[in-house]
Amino acid sequence: MPLAMPVMARFAALVSRPRMRFAVLAAALSACAAPATSEEPAPDAADPTTMPPPSGAAPVLPTPTGTCPALAPGDVTFAPAGIAPRTVKLAFEPAKPMGELLLYWHATGSGPGEAAYALGATQAQIIARGGVIATPSSDPAAGQFEWFIVNGSPRTDDFMLADEIVGCFAAAHRIDPVHVHSMGMSAGALQTTALSFLRSSYIASVATYSGGLPSGFDPALQNPENKFAALIFDGGASDAVFGVDFKAASEAFKARLAAAGHFVALCDHGRGHAIPLDAAPSVAEFFTANPYGAWPSPFAAGLPASFPAYCME
Repeated sequence: MPLAMPVMARFAALVSRPRMRFAVLAAALSACAAPATSEEPAPDAADPTTMPPPSGAAPVLPTPTGTCPALAPGDVTFAPAGIAPRTVKLAFEPAKPMGELLLYWHATGSGPGEAAYALGATQAQIIARGGVIATPSSDPAAGQFEWFIVNGSPRTDDFMLADEIVGCFAAAHRIDPVHVHSMGMSAGALQTTALSFLRSSYIASVATYSGGLPSGFDPALQNPENKFAALIFDGGASDAVFGVDFKAASEAFKARLAAAGHFVALCDHGRGHAIPLDAAPSVAEFFTANPYGAWPSPFAAGLPASFPAYCME
C-alpha cells in the first residue's frame, strides 16, 4: 500500500523520542474528566425518536458552537467557538441516506490519510451504505504527540472539535444519531479511549489499536448509563513504544469497562505496534451491531465466526 511505508517510517523515526510521562498524562485526563455542561440536541438535529435504540435510551448530541461548513468529501475546515479552526478529512457520498459517523484519530507521525490505510476496502463499504468517515488533523500546538490530552494537556480542543463534527452532521440530518463511533491508532487510540469516557453522552462503540488506559488514568464516565461496547486491539508483549506498554494499557481498559457492565472483546494480534489491517471488516461489523443503547450487546453470546481468531471476550 502506498501510504503504509511513509506512515510507518515516520512513526518509527519517532520511537526514540523521550518516554511518555504517565503521571502527567493521568493528571490531564483527570482534569478533563469532570462532567461537561449539559448539552441539548440542536433544534434541527436528526430526531432520535425516529430511530430508537434497542433499549430506548437516547444519545445527547452536541449543538454546533460555530458556523458549520459546507459538508462535502475532502478537506473541510470546522471552526468551533473558542479554538483555532481545524481541517478534517471527510469521506462520504452526499447522495446516500444518513448512516453512521466514524471519527478516526491518527497515530503520532501519521496524518488524516491513515484512516483510508487502516480501513482498506472496508472504507468504501462503509461509505456505500451511507456512512461518514471524519479524520481530524492535529493541532501542532498539542505538542510531541498528536492530541492534547496525550501530551498531558488539560486543553479540550480535540473534544470540542469532535462535538462540532457530530453537531454539524446531525444538524444537516446526515447521520444516524445512535451510530457515532470512534477508533484510532496509538496516540489516536488513547484519544479514542478518552473520548469514550468523556463523550459517552453520544459515543455508541469504539475500537482501539494500541491504546487503552495508562496507569493512573481513572476517569469518570460522562454518562455511566451508556454501556458502549469496545473492541480493543494490542500487539502483544512487543507492543511498547514511547515507554508505554500498550498491552497492559489495553488490558486495563478492558478490565475497567467489563467491571462497569460494558461488552468488551480483547484482540491480541501479536504483531507489535502496528495497525492490524485484517481487522477492518470486523471493526465495521462491530460498529453496525453496537449502536447507542444496544445493551446488552448482540455479541454477548459470542463474537461472529468471521472475526479474527485472536479476538476473545
